[in-house]
Amino acid sequence: MTEDIAAKAALMAQSDFVEAFIVDVNGVLRGKWLQPGKSKSLFGPGLAIPRSVFLLDIWGNDIIEDGIAQDTGDPDGLCTAVPHSITRMNWSDGNVTQALLTMKEADGSYYFLDPRGVLSRILDRYKAAGLTPALGVELEFYLVDSDKHGGLKIAPRGADESGWRGWRVDAVGLGEIREYEPILREMMATARAQGITLETLISENGPGQFEVTLKYSTDALLIADHAVLFKRTIKEVARKHGLTATFMAKPYGDCAGSGMHVHMSVLDEAGNNIFANNPERGSARLYQAVGGIIHAMPDTMIMLAPHANSYRRFAPGVHAPTYGDWGHDNRMAALRVITADVAASRLEHRVAGADCNPYLAFASLLGSALIGLETQASPGPESIGTARSASAPPLPIAWSSAVDRFANSAVITDIFGPDFQRLYTACKRQEISEMRKRISDVEYDAYLKNA
Repeated sequence: MTEDIAAKAALMAQSDFVEAFIVDVNGVLRGKWLQPGKSKSLFGPGLAIPRSVFLLDIWGNDIIEDGIAQDTGDPDGLCTAVPHSITRMNWSDGNVTQALLTMKEADGSYYFLDPRGVLSRILDRYKAAGLTPALGVELEFYLVDSDKHGGLKIAPRGADESGWRGWRVDAVGLGEIREYEPILREMMATARAQGITLETLISENGPGQFEVTLKYSTDALLIADHAVLFKRTIKEVARKHGLTATFMAKPYGDCAGSGMHVHMSVLDEAGNNIFANNPERGSARLYQAVGGIIHAMPDTMIMLAPHANSYRRFAPGVHAPTYGDWGHDNRMAALRVITADVAASRLEHRVAGADCNPYLAFASLLGSALIGLETQASPGPESIGTARSASAPPLPIAWSSAVDRFANSAVITDIFGPDFQRLYTACKRQEISEMRKRISDVEYDAYLKNA
């Protein structure tokens, strides 16, 4: 046992209990509370958890189609701890420790439905090609009061029914940060205690909306872990302060949505950025990566916008693209190419919502970029401002259409494998079926008497 793992094991042994969890395909954390003695298994044979827990729908129901649970007898797999994730839960009462888990097979390979494993397999392909992707993440979220206000389910803290107080927007304003300072300070301190580096924090374009930047890293699996653990952290800190932190893509219909922008570059074996060229234009390989991402973007859409609510972000004239296009320093495009600082030449992927599963979103981005590099794909003409390139493919901005694109895509089979593709499709189609049973108040208002 290495010194670091021994220290982590001692930390768990000294805890009141350990909260151990996996991340399912929807990005939901599912797990158990363990007594200190039981936590020893996390660095030993592993903790038994049903394999089907990775493939539950958003409400926690088994997926009926394909029989991943019922037709197989719902067998267990063994989960072990991700060492760096084992930290004190500073927001919790008492002496409590957390542990992110991952499931592996007897031969050491990842269980195919474990999202960490999906991303890890893509990173193995980069390694085989002598390449290392580097990622940075901008993640948006809202702090909301879930007590009802004027018939609303949620509202900003301190909001009244006038539609003004509490609803005002203070984009990049320090005043908004000051108003939420105790929560934000604790959020940053708790993240830091877990080894999560937040480089910037700003107020965003919605009331009570903020954006944090996670430090750029050449360890894509680590930054995905940090994105997941940060989301958990701010939710728990907000709850402690009587609020709800939500990464829902569109919590308010008439306010800005929440996205997850991903910055990406690729290093060669000598540590050189293969996208670098000059301040006006990147290297040929940068545009090949862009071409691969653009080509696959309609098929990967469900990885970037996984839920019914996700598609409320996408509309013409907002910062949520509806076409797979690209442009130099163009925030209106799906992919923004940034080359002004040559050494930091990179692309910014601007489609994903904050509600995505980071492991799967990163896998779709990195997998499609690698295919572009391997095939020397062409990105097509760039978009200038809102003048979109005529060759840019339209993105499926309806939930069911995105699922159908994913289900029938050869690119998706290449990136995710046929079994993951089939079962994730079954999960999303089950959720679509459930949502279709629910009739909204707007439909009753419009059609009950008038239709």
